[in-house]
Amino acid sequence: MKKFAFIGAGSLDFTKDLVRDILTFEAFRDAELYLMDINPTRLEYAIKGVQKIIDAGHYPATVKGTLDRREALKDADGVLITILQGGVEVWRYDIEIPKKYGVDICVGDTRGPSGIFRFLRTAPVMLDIIRDAEEVCPNAIVLNYTNPMDMLVSFLQSKSKMNITGLCHSVQGTAEMLAGWLNASDKKIEYTCAGINHQAFYLDFKVDGKDAYPDLLEAIKREEVANEEPVRIEMFKRLGYFNTESSGHNSEYLPWFRKRKDLIEKYCTHGTGWNPGAYAYILDEYLGREDTWEKEYQDWLDNAEVDLSRGEEYASNIFNAIFGDNTPYYFNANLKNKNYITNIKQGCCVEVPVVADKNGITSTGSVTLPDHLAVMVNNSALIEELAVNGAIAGDPNMIFQAILFDPLTSAVLSMEEIQNMVQEMFDKNADYLTYFKSLKIDMRRVHEKDN
Repeated sequence: MKKFAFIGAGSLDFTKDLVRDILTFEAFRDAELYLMDINPTRLEYAIKGVQKIIDAGHYPATVKGTLDRREALKDADGVLITILQGGVEVWRYDIEIPKKYGVDICVGDTRGPSGIFRFLRTAPVMLDIIRDAEEVCPNAIVLNYTNPMDMLVSFLQSKSKMNITGLCHSVQGTAEMLAGWLNASDKKIEYTCAGINHQAFYLDFKVDGKDAYPDLLEAIKREEVANEEPVRIEMFKRLGYFNTESSGHNSEYLPWFRKRKDLIEKYCTHGTGWNPGAYAYILDEYLGREDTWEKEYQDWLDNAEVDLSRGEEYASNIFNAIFGDNTPYYFNANLKNKNYITNIKQGCCVEVPVVADKNGITSTGSVTLPDHLAVMVNNSALIEELAVNGAIAGDPNMIFQAILFDPLTSAVLSMEEIQNMVQEMFDKNADYLTYFKSLKIDMRRVHEKDN
């Protein structure tokens, strides 16, 4: 009997999908599923949702909910983290303050000023989770789904020796999308994908063993395809390689798409895929869910049929490979760079091909990015690592310097404007950043030596 701990189980869709996947494996049919959340209402719904899956599959598994994190973690074999620190009412300022200064962000959960402050709020809570895990389940496999992925994984892997890996579904999700554009079965595609989270590239993409990039260049000429992913297709045309993350996300990571109203209108407004143009969209979407999630989930509990087939998330396959039936599983993971990508700075968090098996999670070998992609990816990776080091040092100057070089922010604002924006974001997040030595940006301190 294996035990799985879900920290942040109130992320209801994630929890029920991950549980469904885990229970599809013979080795985990009788699993102990411990759900933990700080919100008792969401936790109760999560328990009901998991029980519905157990009942539908007639599994001998058990589910228990708790507000006690250490109880959930104790003796766990696998840990899944899906938390949101601060909630939407805090997150909104990550988007609204930059917008006030002219930096139009649409999601704000991965990088840039919004992603960095989300990281700063989340990092100490994540470290508390890991410190508990070190004590009560030191041999567990810890899989993190919480964004911003790169910065959190780099931070945690810098502070702990636990087996911590970051997961995202953009690699396999994009591969499936491209297969659809090519009218190919996703079972017949193969690829090598590497970079950093949300900024990885398919270095090769094959269908039935044949290079599929020439066919993909033809496919993007079709109107329905071109309209789906305007930002990513523009990047593909100019860079020669396809990127793993949606147009909405990508538009806020780069200097080319959101720095003027006409560019936002052209690239970020009319896409038929997930491509929100206006910053207000994401706020309205998530703030609106605060009023509707309970009814929607109750409707699923009362009326929906349970699909017991395994989904595309990596987590259950990883657990099965390591402590289930030990079938090796190949996927892309987020890890600190140890020559996994030869031309990205070592120690930065990268997203690379790995294999999970009875020996754990290991790289399948080194890759080298094309030079022009390395310029882009290195820039983002170095910014993220500077922010991580700023959090470890509790130094607001380092956070300001990281945001100073953010591609979109620096395309829109002067250095003085960026400092003013970042200071306002520090002030708004003061309650979450008590681990900082100071919350005032003061470059006079750069050359001061610690006593």
